Amino acid sequence: MTGFPEVATLSEHVSRVLGLNPGLMTGPGTNTYLVGRDAPVLIDTGAGVAGYLPNLLRHLERARLDEPSRILLTHRHVDHMGGVTQLRRVFPETPVAKLIFRDGTLPVPMESLHDGHVTEVDGLHLLAIHTPGHASDHLSFYLREERALFTGDLILEGTTTVIPPDDGDMAAYLESLRRLLDLDLTRIYPAHGRVIESPKEKIEEYIAHRFQREEMILEALRAGGRTIPEIVATVYVSTPSVLHPVAQLSVESHLIKLEQEGRVRRTAEGQFIPA
Repeated sequence: MTGFPEVATLSEHVSRVLGLNPGLMTGPGTNTYLVGRDAPVLIDTGAGVAGYLPNLLRHLERARLDEPSRILLTHRHVDHMGGVTQLRRVFPETPVAKLIFRDGTLPVPMESLHDGHVTEVDGLHLLAIHTPGHASDHLSFYLREERALFTGDLILEGTTTVIPPDDGDMAAYLESLRRLLDLDLTRIYPAHGRVIESPKEKIEEYIAHRFQREEMILEALRAGGRTIPEIVATVYVSTPSVLHPVAQLSVESHLIKLEQEGRVRRTAEGQFIPA
């Protein structure tokens, strides 16, 4: 993303330090956020890219901020949790927390968060909201004083997120989005891309997009598509083929949801047909 700054002050309480891991799936890189006026909370840690830590330390010094009082993780994926070990070496006393759920070995000891947990920082309040779908352990964080939401990979700027069939869940993802509609929101801080200033419209757009994809998948099945690659070739005809393997993950998650709803069934050969 051209012109995307490595470090940016976004509000009185929030600044962003880019993870420096640009790519096909990460856009300009993973956004990590500092929230607070004195000893801020750090949300996510990037992937552990070497240049990230110097940028973070310089920003803390220039903004006259103390070292992070706590590190909160949105979920376990490497571009969000990969920098934990790097940060622990510099901030050995800073506690790290996430929703510990279906986790294997964690890189450092972590506290377990839960849905509804409130983290206080410099008179601010961050409410943890369990928002599974992209990952089973995914949390979003609602900053009450700004009416702002840190959405991790649940909502992104400029694209939609992937729903992997192994640890993701399409039905849970849609329910997570619907839950966010009940929040009083003025902006979204996504894990990838710029700040989203029309949060309700973006959430509604995401929900509509998924139901549109679902109908396109059903149309592809009615037209004779039977395998996931065949469906992707039809549904994602305008998407570069290099992205088709990623699209297959979300299509499979859609098909699992449709199968659970009795709208699609799987043949003995592992193909999909309308129910």
